[in-house]
Formats: sequence, structure tokens, C-alpha cells
Amino acid sequence: MAMAGASPELRIRSFVPGDGVHFRRLNEAWLTEYFHVEPRDEELLADPVAHFIRPGGDILLLDLAGQTIGCCALQNLGDGSFEIAKMAIDSAHRGRGYGRQLLEVVIDHARGLGARRLFIETSSKLPTAIALYRKLGFADIPPERVPPTDFARADVFLERWFL
Repeated sequence: MAMAGASPELRIRSFVPGDGVHFRRLNEAWLTEYFHVEPRDEELLADPVAHFIRPGGDILLLDLAGQTIGCCALQNLGDGSFEIAKMAIDSAHRGRGYGRQLLEVVIDHARGLGARRLFIETSSKLPTAIALYRKLGFADIPPERVPPTDFARADVFLERWFL
């Protein structure tokens, strides 16, 4: 996938067989850094193809100089809605704008998959991530529209609509 302004060493690509190990490693790292791996996390990480790709979503990976340092999944929720889930950047590479670059590509990719709405559930313990989401057009969902969640850590719910 092309990225404007990206260095030639930086590449964002779709998930291919064998990438499950990277997806799991990156997600387990941030989950255990801030929270813990919950049962639903384990389910999603055990078979990301079945949970994200086969239902019409995707998983994008961020490679830097041939090393996978980031990932983000798109989960098809149906009716033109997709959830941005399991976004992670390796801790050694945070703070360099890679998360923003990955998220921008994920948003464009979701639009290409037919998304009319993007949804994110996250935690107030991740203010840097929340600030990024808001900078890229996500807004808080009113409390009366917040859907049920499978995650104890989730207490911030955001969405972005495409016109």
C-alpha cells in the first residue's frame, strides 16, 4: 500500500499467512503493559483471519526496515460499520508518528471496503491514542448509543462517519 511522505523503509501491507505471530506479539505487548489479556482478546488473537479477514475486514501491518513494528485490524460489523481494533505499535517505535501513519492508511482502506462508519472502543488509560483518534476525526459516542462491550478496560467509545 502506498503511503504519501513515507520513507522507503516504511511499508504498510495487508496480513499474509504467517503474520499471526506478529499480530499476537504486538497486541500481547501493549495489553500486558497497560492491562491484561482478556478472554475475548485471546479468542481474537488465536484466529485473526476468522475474526477479522473472513467476515470482510482486514489486518494491516506496519513494517520498518523489514521488521513488523505495528498492526491494526478492521472488523466488519455489518451495515457499513467497521471497528478499528487491535492497533499496536512496538514500544521501541512509539512517538515517531508511525501510529498516525498506520491509522490514516487504515481509515482510507476502510473507506475502500465500503465503510460508512468507523467505531473504536478504547480506555481512558490511553490518552495518547485517544488524542490521535480525535485528531483524525473521531468523536465520542453519546452514552445512550454506547454498545455493550466484551472488554473490562473499554470506557471510551468513538466513531467517525464518512459523508
